Amino acid sequence: MAQVLTISCKLKVSASQAVKLEATLSAFAQALLAPAGRRPYWVNQNTPEKVVNPVKLQSLCYRAIRTRFGLSSNLAQQVCRRLAAARKVAQQKNRPVKAFKGGFVTYDARIFSFREKDWTVSLTTVEGRERFELAMGNYQQGVLAGTNPKAATLIKRKDGSYYIQIGVEHDPPEPRDTTGAIGVDLGRRDIAHTSEGDNWNGQQLNQVRDHYSRLRAALQRKASRGTRSTRRRCRELLQRLSGRERRFQTWVNHRISKSIVARAQATHSFIALEDLTGIRERTNQQPPSKTERRRSNSWAFYQLRQFVQYKAARAGIQVVVVPPAYSSQTCHQCLWIGQREGKHFRCVNPACGWEGDADLNGANVIALLGAAVNRPRGPWLACQLQGYQKPAPYRLAVGAG
Repeated sequence: MAQVLTISCKLKVSASQAVKLEATLSAFAQALLAPAGRRPYWVNQNTPEKVVNPVKLQSLCYRAIRTRFGLSSNLAQQVCRRLAAARKVAQQKNRPVKAFKGGFVTYDARIFSFREKDWTVSLTTVEGRERFELAMGNYQQGVLAGTNPKAATLIKRKDGSYYIQIGVEHDPPEPRDTTGAIGVDLGRRDIAHTSEGDNWNGQQLNQVRDHYSRLRAALQRKASRGTRSTRRRCRELLQRLSGRERRFQTWVNHRISKSIVARAQATHSFIALEDLTGIRERTNQQPPSKTERRRSNSWAFYQLRQFVQYKAARAGIQVVVVPPAYSSQTCHQCLWIGQREGKHFRCVNPACGWEGDADLNGANVIALLGAAVNRPRGPWLACQLQGYQKPAPYRLAVGAG
């Protein structure tokens, strides 16, 4: 199965080209957004909400998009595809379509092309085709060399620069047959703890999140009570701080996932992760405080799982996802249900009595579950009760007559 890597490259744009890109971005945004600004989208407002097929949407509003907003044929089709994808996601989550972030245009192979000999891209604008030189490093050149990308997204950043995000299809190697497993226990106190003893403490991340939360609250109070110039400065500062917390969390997850995959590659093991889908709904039923609820909702465990999965796929390492039920309460030595108090775990089995770090124990249990999933015909996984013997297999005797 092909893997799509997104390569972000800065465009070298002249003054005349910037005007054309800005006009294209504005027309694409207006086709999605209503003319009055923060209202339902123009296409969404003028088509039945239940229509999620891009071809059906195109038949309903294609000519109106081209006439009203001056987009080319393929750019008008991209508007319909973008809304159709958003509606499908909204229906799955049982909610209406939310606002799009402006400043982007999606491209396919008919309106985008990449040329390796001079490292340039060709994009369709509202005023015709334009070619742009790419400003990129050795990593981007190494990934793009010898490829023929079919899709890209044009983005304008807050600083006014233009970037092109190119989708490159990559065929990852086949996962190797491995017997060892590295279990990864995810949490908030320790962001990740592996069965081999590696752990990444989440104290620094919590401190950064709390700092930005207090800073945003203070600036919002000043913006609501201060003078006109104070409110303007507070809004400018909030805009400048926007995204810093998210980027720090992304950097932390990239660093952790890279270390986990590198360790699995060095030990010739596969990776076992716990499936934490729906964890926020369960933890927010009875939140102890507003601060704990905010910390729980900002826990980016799914992003870390995605980073591990795509990095592991590139390295040819298999990733197994196991259910997390009782993984932190089960002893990895004897598989008895023990007692966990914070970071400490104690096994209540008199024949075992193991004590130690609770996250390390949970990671070892996840590794055992991953091995059982990866080798379904291997040894069974059950606790050994005193005086219990595994029954002999039943054999059917067939007599002659």
